[in-house]
Amino acid sequence: MTDATIHTTAAGSVRSRDPGGGDNVVDLIGRLTSQGAHLAQEQVALMQAEVRESVTDIKQAIGAYAGAAVLGLAGLGVTLTGLGWWLGTAIDNVPLGIVIVGIITLIVAAVLYSGAKNKLAAANLKPERTIRTVEHTPDIVTGTHSTTGATHERH
Repeated sequence: MTDATIHTTAAGSVRSRDPGGGDNVVDLIGRLTSQGAHLAQEQVALMQAEVRESVTDIKQAIGAYAGAAVLGLAGLGVTLTGLGWWLGTAIDNVPLGIVIVGIITLIVAAVLYSGAKNKLAAANLKPERTIRTVEHTPDIVTGTHSTTGATHERH
C-alpha cells in the first residue's frame, strides 16, 4: 500500500500527490493541457497579427490608388484636352485629333488597370507563418521535429 495523499480542492475536484513529492499522471496531463491551450492562444494571436498586417498593406495600397486616381484624372483631363486640340490643329481636324488622343488614353488605361489588378491579386491574406508553425507543433510536442535541412521560404 502506498502513502499517497488525496486532497479535495475548493471546486470539489480530487487531486492526489505522489508521496515522493512528484506530480502524478493526472497533474501532468492537466499541465500539458493547460500549456497546449496557451500554445493555441498564442497561435491564434499570431495569425490575427499576420492578417492585420496584410489588411494594413491593402488599405495603404487602396489609399495610394485613390490619391493617384484623383490627381491623375485632373491632370490627365487637362493634358489630354491640350494634346487632342494640338493634334487636331496639326491634321486640320480638331474632333478627329481629340478622338485619336482619347483612344490612345483608353489603351494606356487598360494596361495600367491590368497591372493594378495583378498587384492586388498578389496580396496575401493567408497567414503562412502560422500555418507552418501549427503544422510543426505535433512534431515538436512528440520530439520528432528536426530543424536540419528545413527551409522557410516567404512567398
